[in-house]
Amino acid sequence: MGWDLGELLAEYGVPGAQVAVLSGGVIRDEAAGVLNLRTGVAATTDAVFKVGSITKIWTATLIQQLAAEGVLDLDRPVRDHLPGFRLSDPAATATLTTRHLLTHTGGVDGNHFVDTGRNDDAIARFVDTLATADHLLPPGSLFSYSNSGYVVLGRLVEVLRGAPFHDVLRERLVAPLGLRTAAVDTYEAILQRAAVGHVPSGGQVVPVSDWAVSYYSAPSGSHFAISARELLEFVRLHLTDPALAVLREPQLPAVPNFGLGAVGWGLGWMLHGDGVVGHTGVSKGQKAFLRHLPFDPLRLHPRRSSRAGRSRGHHLPFPHRDRPGRGPRRGGPFRRGRADRRRTEGRHPPGLLAGRRGRAGPGPVPAQRRSRPAHQRRTALSSARSSAPFGRTRSPA
Repeated sequence: MGWDLGELLAEYGVPGAQVAVLSGGVIRDEAAGVLNLRTGVAATTDAVFKVGSITKIWTATLIQQLAAEGVLDLDRPVRDHLPGFRLSDPAATATLTTRHLLTHTGGVDGNHFVDTGRNDDAIARFVDTLATADHLLPPGSLFSYSNSGYVVLGRLVEVLRGAPFHDVLRERLVAPLGLRTAAVDTYEAILQRAAVGHVPSGGQVVPVSDWAVSYYSAPSGSHFAISARELLEFVRLHLTDPALAVLREPQLPAVPNFGLGAVGWGLGWMLHGDGVVGHTGVSKGQKAFLRHLPFDPLRLHPRRSSRAGRSRGHHLPFPHRDRPGRGPRRGGPFRRGRADRRRTEGRHPPGLLAGRRGRAGPGPVPAQRRSRPAHQRRTALSSARSSAPFGRTRSPA
């Protein structure tokens, strides 16, 4: 695809990675490195990497399906749909809505961790513990990233569909899309060529000892794994189904800067400015990045786009069309400044990258994009990397 992925992995100390680009309706993908430093199994394009909190977009999609069917009202209290649902704050119990949970404005403690086992009742049991957990903020008052809130959304899916979350995920999204590498839980992941996360230990990079945390967190992003190519098939669904365009519409025009470049929030999607949307995921030594761009990054001049490049996460290894006969610039067309290089050097995990060029599908076009020159065609990028040896172990992703 115009770069040496193996060379990039060696430069940044990444055990293995996948990358995929959806451009002009065609998906191109590549893999390099290994899935597990202990076993030495090679990373291939059909391997599965955990996508972490990118799972939240899948959960939001299941919620939107219920809303489109008239089964769920995003603006009614959650307790209207979940009999017996209770928070420690009675006022919050009465006013918390599904929209609050989708936009991380429900005030539910995002650091509430309780191991409720690995059985199908794990999500229900976790939601029950919220009755005694501290409730931080009145619903709708402030943005506060909450994994726990998405677990409640997963419970809504279970109750309204009458099946465990992983079964609904498979039946409503994975199977209809014909995805063959998607693993909705660890039992399916073991049947795939699965990547293992890596962490620094004693001056070395080693595989993690646990592949996933308790099953209760599946709706927020601890178990779901998929290849980069098939992640883009899911993105293609969002770009072509008019019923899903609403999920990318701004709900919060501004959110705190927590290091991921998001400037606003949709329903499950992060909004990165300039029409860019996506999500980032971190899960047990793996990292994932997903981006959809409303313009063509291959036409951005590298020296003029360092600010735009930073806003899109990390360096994107895309070839530059204005350099015929010459190799791609290291790190792709977005040139990072010294401060960016110091901040990201050595922090990249193995993972996947994906993108799309062409029509962005249905949905409103931001006003600032309507006047863009015709040659800058609408583009989507999604990326994910996993098994990062360095970097933050906890992230709002």
